[in-house]
Amino acid sequence: MHMFYCFLPSSLTGFLQQAAPTSAQTFAYRRPQKLRYTVDTDMLTPEQRLFYEENGFILIKNLVSEEDIDMFRKEFERICRQEVKVPGLVVMRDVAIVNSEFVADQKAVSKLQDFQEDPELFRYCTLPQILKYVECFTGPNIMAMHTMLINKPPDAGKKTSRHPMHQDLHYFPFRPTDRIVCSWTAMEKVNRQNGCLVVLPGTHTGTLKEHDYPEWEVQTHTVTKPTGNMITPAVSYTHTHMHCLSTVCVL
Repeated sequence: MHMFYCFLPSSLTGFLQQAAPTSAQTFAYRRPQKLRYTVDTDMLTPEQRLFYEENGFILIKNLVSEEDIDMFRKEFERICRQEVKVPGLVVMRDVAIVNSEFVADQKAVSKLQDFQEDPELFRYCTLPQILKYVECFTGPNIMAMHTMLINKPPDAGKKTSRHPMHQDLHYFPFRPTDRIVCSWTAMEKVNRQNGCLVVLPGTHTGTLKEHDYPEWEVQTHTVTKPTGNMITPAVSYTHTHMHCLSTVCVL
């Protein structure tokens, strides 16, 4: 599974398993006294703005074209084959797959970070349809602060593909928090079985939680997970089932 991930987020997000309704939900609109996380544009309906204000994410279906996704995928494959060198690009590999019987191609690459110097991949951050929605949350002065392309091949049996829940704001030195948004586009169909985006709705309105390493038998991620009372069986996760081309904007 492939996905684009670009920060132009203090809610809890994680790449685990998936699943349920998203911004396609309908509900009675009631305007709060002040909208904190969105700005006035003509892109979002009042219902969409309220959904984002309350939940910290919104799903926009079929936002990126199949042609663009195909071009991005081909560029990713070229990088995996080492046919192109990109300055500053970080290519991350799953150690369990690298050391297995798989060949060292895209099956072993789990993530590309900081692809801003690759003209083709960075074109994602300049797509007019992406920017029009991003502006709803950041305002017109938009800067791409962090870029990623995440690849999730089948787990090699070591459970190294798991990614813990976390709050990205722990790793970001820039502010204000209310004007940070992540644009997350699925490059193929994602669901709970193959590892979709998972969100805890409403956590963007709270505080940063204490993070620690997960108590997993295999420690492969330096990313940490919240501890304490926030992650409990009673918490209602939202697994964002998405078709290829769809985009989530998450705070």
